[in-house]
Amino acid sequence: MNRVSLTSSSEVSTQAVGSVLAPLACAGDVLILSGELGAGKTQFTKGLADGLGVLEPVTSPTFNILLVHEGRIPLYHFDLYRLSSSEQLDDLDYWGVLEADGIAVVEWGDRFPDAVPPECVSLSIGIVSDDERLLHVAGVGRRGEALVHEWARACADLPGVTITAEDTL
Repeated sequence: MNRVSLTSSSEVSTQAVGSVLAPLACAGDVLILSGELGAGKTQFTKGLADGLGVLEPVTSPTFNILLVHEGRIPLYHFDLYRLSSSEQLDDLDYWGVLEADGIAVVEWGDRFPDAVPPECVSLSIGIVSDDERLLHVAGVGRRGEALVHEWARACADLPGVTITAEDTL
């Protein structure tokens, strides 16, 4: 498993981390995001959406559970915060969406371990201070590991972002 930890100094830097992922990601890639409320999950997703060429504003889909944003490829943005069980994912065609023609970002995906696919990237965002965030990234499965490896290299020169720890890069 490839793992990397990054420190982001601002919302703009957190968005930049998402933006540099966009050209590396492809249809079928899944990102499982975790972190407390206000940690930056949606800020990261805004950056990814920007990098994919999404033109409409990106907000947390808390009340809708799933929002679809059109860009270079579709961005499927889930927020599982309001769900009480993984059985509710069937009503959303969760697995069908993950296997569809876009990139899936699943906020609060760690709440349902049985809903984490075998190939994905896990991103946990922790609050260090008002502006600073610590992002722990892990690649799961062959595709997840390869994506984390490429992504960490792409983040190496981002202003306001520091790679604080790496494993098998």
